Amino acid sequence: MQGTEIARVAATPLNVPVVLDIAGIEKKTSLSVCLVEVEDRAGRIGHGFTAITEEEVVAAAVNEVAAHNLAGEDALAHERIWEKLYWLLSPRGQTGYASHAIAAIDVALWDLKGKVLGQPVWRLLGGARATVPVYVTFGFGAYDRDELAAAAKWWVGQGHRRLKMVVGQHALQRRDEPRAIDQVIAEDARRVRAVRDAVGAEVDLHVDANCSLDAFHAGQLARDLEAQGISFFEEPVKENDIPALLALRRATRLPLAAGQNEGLAWRFRDLMTARAVDIVQPNVVIGGGFTQCQRIAGMASAFNMPLANGGAWAHHNMHLHGGLAHGGLVEYHYAAVKVCEAIYGALPSPQAGVLALPEAPGLGFAPDAARVKELAKRPTSHGKGKA
Repeated sequence: MQGTEIARVAATPLNVPVVLDIAGIEKKTSLSVCLVEVEDRAGRIGHGFTAITEEEVVAAAVNEVAAHNLAGEDALAHERIWEKLYWLLSPRGQTGYASHAIAAIDVALWDLKGKVLGQPVWRLLGGARATVPVYVTFGFGAYDRDELAAAAKWWVGQGHRRLKMVVGQHALQRRDEPRAIDQVIAEDARRVRAVRDAVGAEVDLHVDANCSLDAFHAGQLARDLEAQGISFFEEPVKENDIPALLALRRATRLPLAAGQNEGLAWRFRDLMTARAVDIVQPNVVIGGGFTQCQRIAGMASAFNMPLANGGAWAHHNMHLHGGLAHGGLVEYHYAAVKVCEAIYGALPSPQAGVLALPEAPGLGFAPDAARVKELAKRPTSHGKGKA
């Protein structure tokens, strides 16, 4: 199609401050993200996004390596471009920053493709459904037990019947700051119990350790939580270690979920082949964009394993889960939503636990240039303020 050759690729790293205000409880935090623009020769711009990483490093990979290598490529040829980026940035199958950069560019390409063809991304992916079910991630470490209970009751009062909270408190993250893991998981059990008591047995409750536990302590916590009717235990062990996940599956009745931070499809293949998880969680802004997450979803379907969004960024991931017949739950991560609202302005919000997909071309939303300019003046995070 004439005019779809890539003319410009540019990345902008941001650290976005947000205020979380639920049930009269106010908390402040910040999250780092990286925005990407891909412009074709006709002047149309696709907007991409990645997060939960070092935003400056990803921006450098895009601006200093990928951008000039993509000049003149057909922006609609996302398979060819994905393969080119793979061999450019991950030539031996590495995951990490490169996968984030590929994801952000790929999301921008699909947004641009939707604008060129006049269709929302979810329809280009298959148009399986016009709405997606969501769960709300609300239970952050900054809340104490009473605050968690109050916040959980508030979300249920808004019509949500699926909630998620954080456990583990980054127990293994800092070796130079040893933590008493037994005390961490004992408090986690008390926090989960407080939320369950507040919302009752009819609400689905998920927990997420963000890869912060070893298999032994993850197993201990899982057994402590079995009586609370947990719907799934997300990323319980460090590095999504497959032998550790298998040991944990033998030790608990809780369903296990993982994958939000995995960068390449072979990692998902290994998780599924080993039957190390019960729920597969690719994230389009982390795991290689829509192009690769389609492949991962196809594998999950072939393995008869449920697909869900983990790792936040509902308004990007809703397109994958609305587009594909094998789509599933989308994570409405409250802090991440506030970050996106700071960048994009007003975004669709779920009603009674369901999020409606846009009919506007592409992603259906775009960064507010004035907001981005103002946020770009802030210092970047240097490893802090991750979701």
